[in-house]
Amino acid sequence: MSEFQNSHVNVNLNDRSYQITIGQHLLQNSAETIGAWLEKKSGKHSSPSAMIVTDNNVTQYAANVSDSLESAGWRTSTFTMEPGERSKRLEVISQAWDQLVEFKADRRTVVIAVGGGVVGDAAGFMAATFARGIPFVQIPTTLLADVDSSVGGKVGINHPQAKNLIGAFHQPLGVIIDTDAFKTLPERDYKAGWAEVIKYGVILDSDFFEFLSQNITAIGNRDEAVLRTAIQRSCELKAQVVEEDEYERTGLRAVLNYGHTYCHAFEALTGYGELLHGEAVSIGIVYASRLAEKMGRIEKPLTDKQIELLAGVGLPLNLKEPQRISIDDVIDRMKLDKKTVGGKLRFVLPTRIGHVELVEDVPEELVRETLIEGGLSGS
Repeated sequence: MSEFQNSHVNVNLNDRSYQITIGQHLLQNSAETIGAWLEKKSGKHSSPSAMIVTDNNVTQYAANVSDSLESAGWRTSTFTMEPGERSKRLEVISQAWDQLVEFKADRRTVVIAVGGGVVGDAAGFMAATFARGIPFVQIPTTLLADVDSSVGGKVGINHPQAKNLIGAFHQPLGVIIDTDAFKTLPERDYKAGWAEVIKYGVILDSDFFEFLSQNITAIGNRDEAVLRTAIQRSCELKAQVVEEDEYERTGLRAVLNYGHTYCHAFEALTGYGELLHGEAVSIGIVYASRLAEKMGRIEKPLTDKQIELLAGVGLPLNLKEPQRISIDDVIDRMKLDKKTVGGKLRFVLPTRIGHVELVEDVPEELVRETLIEGGLSGS
């Protein structure tokens, strides 16, 4: 569709600023883009090098990037992980460090993530920790990674007890979003990505939420114009939050975690990988909105609006077998959440479509009520 021009979103963070480029056929020309970003940051290099990090699902996209770089005179290596959250662990990262050493990587070597959120998180963590930090580029290949993990510089791996507990803030040189990747994105993964998009509407932009609600059919048909609009607006909204609270010190950036306190607990307790992240986000949004109802912050029709949109794009609203999960275990996992302070539960909760707040010291009994009503085991 040649009528669509590339679009750009800037993330303004002083000397850590970067650009998100959205378009088609971008991977074949990625060397030109990445080279320009690298030169802008640290000057021209006579023999640039890169390690591409990918997984077995998207090796063709990684090969496109590698071919582009090698044609432009780059020295490259590729590290391929198994797909899924189980690859976000220290043993896998250690193998990547070994490959970087063997590759004779230096502080100018660029780590390039080509894949979904797991690849981006893991590759960013590799880059943040090798030689005390080397440059990296995000090339997300899923909708969820496009609008969430690829933007903002949060990188990390999972601890057996909690998701993303070990990590760093390490901003990329830039982000390349090639919408051609949607052509091969499985339907389940495609649907899962919309949970994070819908989240942006709930937390920051009621007009955007309404736009999504009016375009459910186009979303299902993978309409290019609607996709472009949704990706660009999601990236703009996330960039605004990151610019104001890059290191999560003021609490503003915590709004991006709407639904995630439930989500991360459910992901851990079902075994990383059983639920796609976006599926867990969708379920978490429903539970968080119902918690907001119990606290008198919203009325039921607002929860119903969110449920209608989530269900409309094909997202789950509850766990398949909630009785398998213990309420006590969920509460224990929630207390490991990064938003928890002094053992007190904190949740991001809505007051209306387009606005949420970080709520301190949420009564545990109300959280338990939401879990009981959801069919989880225990009392």
